[in-house]
Amino acid sequence: MAVFTEEEQQRIQKAVAEAEKNTSGEIRVCIEKTCSDEALDRAVRYFTQLEMHKTKLRNGVLIYVATVDRKFAIIGDAGINKVVPVDFWDKTKDDMLNHLKHGNLVDGIVTGVEHAGEQLKKYFPYLLDDKNELSDDIAFMDGQ
Repeated sequence: MAVFTEEEQQRIQKAVAEAEKNTSGEIRVCIEKTCSDEALDRAVRYFTQLEMHKTKLRNGVLIYVATVDRKFAIIGDAGINKVVPVDFWDKTKDDMLNHLKHGNLVDGIVTGVEHAGEQLKKYFPYLLDDKNELSDDIAFMDGQ
């Protein structure tokens, strides 16, 4: 799926790695072209498929984007949802949307990753024995 150039992919992966330096939380970016479902439903499906619910502290975050259909969602695992306020992801979504609605896909994703990292470090600070439990690579899905 040729959505991003190699440099853009590296920029997103670097943002994930940088964000995770300050938190024990795990962040993944999931991309597909089309989404016939609600974005949140699709994000939940891929969250499970990518085994993000298997982190030790249940503190994984998935940023899902359907590029052609212009849909996106951010979801966090049970460990996050237990400790954060209900509107926890609202600012992140708003800031991402500001970039996405102007066609700045990579900037929107990087902004989302950076915000997620900043928010997660408040509730899940980096631990000395922290292990990177999930890949920093972008998960490209085919919508099946």
